[in-house]
Amino acid sequence: MELRHLRYFVAVAEMGSVSRAAERLFIAQPPLSTQIKQLEDEVGVKLFVRHPRGVRLTAAGTAFLAEAKDLLARSEHAKRMARHHDFALGGAVRIGYVPSAGHTVLPRLLRQIREIHPDGEVDVREMITPQQVQALCTSEIDVGLARAPINSRRIKLVVELDDPFCLAVPLGHLLSGKGSIDLRGAADCTFVSSARHRGPAYFDQMIGLCSDAGFSPELRYEASTLYGVLDLVSAGLGVAIVPASAIMLAPKGFTLRILEHPTRAGSLAFVQLRGDPNPFMTTLGELATTVFADLKRDIDVSLMGCL
Repeated sequence: MELRHLRYFVAVAEMGSVSRAAERLFIAQPPLSTQIKQLEDEVGVKLFVRHPRGVRLTAAGTAFLAEAKDLLARSEHAKRMARHHDFALGGAVRIGYVPSAGHTVLPRLLRQIREIHPDGEVDVREMITPQQVQALCTSEIDVGLARAPINSRRIKLVVELDDPFCLAVPLGHLLSGKGSIDLRGAADCTFVSSARHRGPAYFDQMIGLCSDAGFSPELRYEASTLYGVLDLVSAGLGVAIVPASAIMLAPKGFTLRILEHPTRAGSLAFVQLRGDPNPFMTTLGELATTVFADLKRDIDVSLMGCL
């Protein structure tokens, strides 16, 4: 039994007619009928009942159809995985990323990947950290840019970027200025935040920082992206807790104040499935390590203006 026999069988079953299936497959009807007969002989049962207007599946044929489709799908998946793992020949690498990495780490990493493999296919997918963990475990993505901590022994943290929390304050606000700030000073402020469903772990860390400082933030305005949060802060609608890497987004209309003695660590991690046999994952890890180091240096330089 060959895969082409299964493809022919599925086509006839779906079309309900050998002649229409032959047109769909771009082959002549007599050879197709012969192939179906050979398949039935090999299986040992009748798969179709012939009638004047076409064919219909027997009970055995209905059961066989589900298995045939599954085998064909698995064969296509096997081919995709083989091509995917041969990235050097133009395969694909699939990257998951949290929204806060979309404007900082991701562009730099993609540039590095394109430099060493200009013909390789790159698929990027915005995912919150728990989605990335699940996608890595089910082989839907290869690597991720996620927010730590990550509670899964199956996931390897290749490199982390220290991305501490800061308070974004509108220019001219009572809390604007330079130097670090005690978050308790923002207890009476209106806060801008990203939607919790866009990043529950990050949102919960923000709430936790405020709770640890002894207050519950007044969340009045919400945005879907980090850019959106900073735009609302720049418009003077409130303050926001954001990662230090936000300083790289060409800020206008606000300043960043580094939090004094933060009770929650902020970091971005490049992650992959532990024990992934794909040799290109090592190369990606090396690229990410370089990108993280360069970005950290740029962040530190830019934050000097806030001190």
